[in-house]
Amino acid sequence: MPLDAPLGAVAERVASLNERYRHHAASAVLRHALKDPDLGKVTLVSSFGAESVVLLHLVSVIAPDTPVLFLETGMLFPETLEYQHTLAKRLDLRDLRILHPDPADLAAEDPYGALLLRDTDACCALRKNRPLERELSKFDAWITGRKRYQGSTRAALDFFEEEEGTGRIKVNPLAHWGKEDLQDYMLNNRLPRHPLVAKGYPSIGCAPCTSPVKPGEDERAGRWRGQEKTECGIHFSNGTIERAGA
Repeated sequence: MPLDAPLGAVAERVASLNERYRHHAASAVLRHALKDPDLGKVTLVSSFGAESVVLLHLVSVIAPDTPVLFLETGMLFPETLEYQHTLAKRLDLRDLRILHPDPADLAAEDPYGALLLRDTDACCALRKNRPLERELSKFDAWITGRKRYQGSTRAALDFFEEEEGTGRIKVNPLAHWGKEDLQDYMLNNRLPRHPLVAKGYPSIGCAPCTSPVKPGEDERAGRWRGQEKTECGIHFSNGTIERAGA
């Protein structure tokens, strides 16, 4: 299929891709995803969080020119911003796109930065979901770091899936990996860890909504602690926000 040919129905392409690459390893799935015409234009979305370096490293080895989207919400830890800068330089990420909330939206909806105190979902929509959707609308598919072990809604996760209501495909090359696989990969490739991991932050988001996790707690217990909220809303399953660890 020529690169400029119209793409077929999303569901059909997803089924075909999963069948085609069902028995491939993560690196092979990623390599094919970045070149297969059935995917169209592909980007990687990364939080530069606790485990992000694995997928970023794989992409940097296979196709360092891949667009990488990073959400700078204006409320991230300084350590995350420094880590993002370090990885971008070390991995030679050549098309890093830093996304910000729309200034007009911020002025209208959160002029004092206090929206999160009364409505965390609205804050995530303003600072994450809408900026990401604006940029993702330019692509046919996006690569995520989601994995089956992360919760019941992801237990049957395939390498390729249809994103509800957008006409895009999500690519999950690490779907079958466990935590030990991630740790081994980081160790074997001597990849730098996010500095907050050593301080008790196994899952890292915006600073006001992230706290350290105690021994024995779920690794996402420090995200929106004391609230029912467990996801920012970027990922949906069957029309509802995924609850990782549910």
